[in-house]
Amino acid sequence: MRHPFALLPGALLSVLLIGLSFNNLDGPVLLASAVTVYSQQPIATTTASGATASYTGAAAYDPTVLNPPPIPDPLPSMSFGIQLQSSSDAVSGLSIKQNGGFMGFSIEFSVINQVLGKNSSYLQIPFLNLMSNIRQRAGHVRIRVGGNTQETATLVDSLADGKILEKDEDNLTNPTDTPPLVFTPDVLYMLNNISALVNTKWYLGVPFNDTTNLRLSIVQVGEAVLGDNLLGLQVGNEPDLYVKHNHRSGTYSPYDYFGEFGVLVQALAAAPDLYPVRNNLIAPSIATGDWTPEMVWDTGFIPSYTDSLGALAVEHYPDDNCFAIYGIGSPRDPQTEFPNYLNHTSGQSIVQPYLNSTAIAQAAGKSFIMLETNTASCGGFPGISDSFGAALWALDYGLQMAYSNFSGAMLHVGGQNVYYNPFTPPPTNQSTFHQWTIGPVYYSALVIAEVFGSSNESQIVDLFPNDARIYTPAYAIYENGSPARVALFNYITDSSGNSDYTASISINGGTVPSSVKVKYLSAPSVSSKNDNITWAGQTFGATFASDGRLKGDLDLQTVTCDTTANTCPIKVPAPGFALVFLSDDALSAADSVSTMTATFSTTSVTKTANTVTIDASVLATSNGHSGKDRKLGSTSKGSSSDAPGSAAMSAFAAVAAMTFGAIVLVGRWWM
Repeated sequence: MRHPFALLPGALLSVLLIGLSFNNLDGPVLLASAVTVYSQQPIATTTASGATASYTGAAAYDPTVLNPPPIPDPLPSMSFGIQLQSSSDAVSGLSIKQNGGFMGFSIEFSVINQVLGKNSSYLQIPFLNLMSNIRQRAGHVRIRVGGNTQETATLVDSLADGKILEKDEDNLTNPTDTPPLVFTPDVLYMLNNISALVNTKWYLGVPFNDTTNLRLSIVQVGEAVLGDNLLGLQVGNEPDLYVKHNHRSGTYSPYDYFGEFGVLVQALAAAPDLYPVRNNLIAPSIATGDWTPEMVWDTGFIPSYTDSLGALAVEHYPDDNCFAIYGIGSPRDPQTEFPNYLNHTSGQSIVQPYLNSTAIAQAAGKSFIMLETNTASCGGFPGISDSFGAALWALDYGLQMAYSNFSGAMLHVGGQNVYYNPFTPPPTNQSTFHQWTIGPVYYSALVIAEVFGSSNESQIVDLFPNDARIYTPAYAIYENGSPARVALFNYITDSSGNSDYTASISINGGTVPSSVKVKYLSAPSVSSKNDNITWAGQTFGATFASDGRLKGDLDLQTVTCDTTANTCPIKVPAPGFALVFLSDDALSAADSVSTMTATFSTTSVTKTANTVTIDASVLATSNGHSGKDRKLGSTSKGSSSDAPGSAAMSAFAAVAAMTFGAIVLVGRWWM
């Protein structure tokens, strides 16, 4: 049955321009008997500087800028060679085949009505644009809806106030104050409408806080509504932390999880008409906190449930900022932690504990997914998670996971109170005059989509160039057996140019083309914020400045190669990332996205009173106009006038005089 809130119509609300006018006055001008003066500063003859204020706003917009690490001493070589093999058959350690949707997003269930849309008919346009950017490059987008809030989420037929989601703020759980949720089926119709527009695929979470009274409605409705757009159902979110989060008794072990997972499998099998899909469960999704994956595998988990498992998964953050936010754990100093994210060993060390599990997954014929990750748990770090350094880190970390045979990774998205969001909508009370904020790690997902493309045939290898120096890593991407792209990193910050390096790419058993195309991910420093980040010359802009579309002219650089010497010299700035396209086929999809990406107009507004819009360029060059023959009036909704200009100006002058008098009186009283 088609849901009544199917795809929204093309016509959306228009912005209403509210004119200013005074009431028509036939008699004497009547003025208010009281004037309120807000935020008036006292009049004084001297001024003094106060202490620098600390930022107290939402974490997502924190302006903290850290110092970049010092230039390494000694410097790694600034000129080195990279030799590729002409055929993937000669490459040792090549990954499994990957796709451009490798890096997706994990959106906390409790914020989907802010990020995705208000309901199935009102979708967030900037979000659609952001997903369209990925879809055009990768062919599809993968999103996980879940997190801690999935564990207590309950599907209900409807909510009294017409909302699709509500939080129970009076019964918070976990050390991170997680609210229980109730949601309606319209959430799932909203997801499917997004899929229809931008080819998005979904992972959903089954509530697992009470396995004696399983709530499986999300399975039934999710499968019925989403169909092939449902990739899988996560069973349990970080079960190895259940004891610490007070969700299970202190004796809870991997064997207990094994048994509870079996209870759910049996419940689904008992009602095949309600739950027809048999092989789409995702587990164990541990955080590698108190358990290792091997502790779960040792229970016989995979062979026991292989027919029910769609994929194996873990969740992991390399660090945490929980002490600063919740007073738990150990204190962390962001400035001290910053260098840990700015070299190749960071991604390697995160991935290393899972290398055995990716091999086990392949042997079992299962995908292995990093279902939730980001810079640090409990919201990330100010100055790290929202810096250009984080963009380089997430990009390198993502490629390292792909090289290590993960099949996907989801960057987590929280609310306004976290630093690491790939994208953040403005607070609701600012949505009429502020746009979205695009975090640095969204650029990482965008670039990875171009690294792998949409062929589903890309394989990646870590090249360990420059004597495996940790500040200058590189990867090669092979497509259909041939070298297609090269990814080059420079983690060093050095404005002098002395740390810019040149990598000379050659092909063993083949010849380099006469020229190659290069795209750069750039910023002045690893400490730079979003307003200074560009991908191939384009940007999403500063805080509160994006509608989800790249701005600026595409900068696709051409580098001439020496076919006689069989080398292509590629310069990589400090800091920066370069993606080298070795053939026209490797470039074709990426080269056309600036003109082919489907985008959505932002003509929908949530407030239609007092929303005057003036083009900034017009305002900047305007000399103003005389008020002699103009009508002025109230900005309050419902007040209007068509008074003659002279009467209006008389009233305006009277109000101005009275206001000025009040200011002077207040100023004298404060002096």
